[in-house]
Amino acid sequence: MIGAIVHQLTRNLTEEQIKASGFAPYFVDHTTGVYPTAASGAPWNAAGIGVKGDVICDLTEDMAAEQKARVTYDNILRLSDDPDVSNVIKFLRAREIVHFQRFGEAVRLAKEKLDQKNVYFTNPAFDNRD
Repeated sequence: MIGAIVHQLTRNLTEEQIKASGFAPYFVDHTTGVYPTAASGAPWNAAGIGVKGDVICDLTEDMAAEQKARVTYDNILRLSDDPDVSNVIKFLRAREIVHFQRFGEAVRLAKEKLDQKNVYFTNPAFDNRD
């Protein structure tokens, strides 16, 4: 959805607007195509996704990702003066909050079941070192 917003905001830029806005370096590399990057310009890659195969660890990582996205949306809202952009960002931000809450519930449920067999999606015998 963010990519769609970026596309809508940049698809009709004039050459003068590209130069004046500081968008030129991005434009040189990607024209107005949507290329997922951080605001710093670092391209997105899968290295930012932490998966360990441990239910508590992975759900906690998911919760952190939702909070990081929420903070990013908060920052966009601080800078946006376009109601069409802000409304979409508010919707996305609300989803992050709900996702965070659901992952929190999943952590609670997983912790309640830690004493039961087969909590993890791995073979419990894997760690037996007899």
